[in-house]
Amino acid sequence: MTNNATMTGKTVLVTGATNGIGKEAARGLARLGARVVIVGRNAQKCAETVAELQRSTGNQAIEALTADLSAMAEVRRLADEVKARCPRLDVLINNAGAYFDKRLTSADGYEMTFALNHLSYFYLTTLLLDLIKASAPARIINVSSDAHRFARLNLVNPHKPPAYSGFRIYGETKLANVVFTYELARRLEGTGVTVNAMHPGFVRTGFGKNNSGLVSKFFSLMQRFALTPEQGADTIIYLASAPEVQGVSGKYFVKRKAVPTSPVSYDQKTWTALWTLSERLVAEKQPV
Repeated sequence: MTNNATMTGKTVLVTGATNGIGKEAARGLARLGARVVIVGRNAQKCAETVAELQRSTGNQAIEALTADLSAMAEVRRLADEVKARCPRLDVLINNAGAYFDKRLTSADGYEMTFALNHLSYFYLTTLLLDLIKASAPARIINVSSDAHRFARLNLVNPHKPPAYSGFRIYGETKLANVVFTYELARRLEGTGVTVNAMHPGFVRTGFGKNNSGLVSKFFSLMQRFALTPEQGADTIIYLASAPEVQGVSGKYFVKRKAVPTSPVSYDQKTWTALWTLSERLVAEKQPV
């Protein structure tokens, strides 16, 4: 698919961008002329990724920031660094995420999948929202998944679920991405900032390989039938840059097309309940 957009003069922040679709989204937007700031956990890998992207795109305006986005203090630090470095932020791409077969706990004591896949999206976005609004017209893209279609949100204790199933919790966090997108779009009406969610498809990346045993082998086997990272990143690049989606907000995209999400995702009481819960959870981890 072609894209005749230009991103010259635009600043883009991409989380989870040292491999997979995040890296390819960063590459594609750098080729369009954007200043691209990538976020990853490992400083050496970030530096290597920046050098490789600069070589392959010819764009030297690529830099990196490091943060473990499962930790709320790290999200706050990252937001402060972005605001210190970037006088404007035209596009925020929330992409960092993972699947965990076994229950893990974040630095804040939250279930790891929920902390990384949802709370990091919510907290980073809300911390940067004033900068994004000041840069309007601006865009926010939340990478979700069709795994949301099989999920229902646990709004009692999603951060500390009583029972653990990796696939169930992952689906809940991807539904949370969609619900967060819809509520944020409602709150951003009239600001010139749009927010959309998207499904990249099953992509040939390192996804799921952080696990061990049969789960890792399953994901490795499925990679043979997966999309390339470039194919998975196409809709992200499209939503970040295409003129025809300027002003389009509160939608869920698959292969550049807006499609309906699961029926439960449209419950506006759920939108506000998840927002309220997320605000409380990140507030509890702020320094006094």
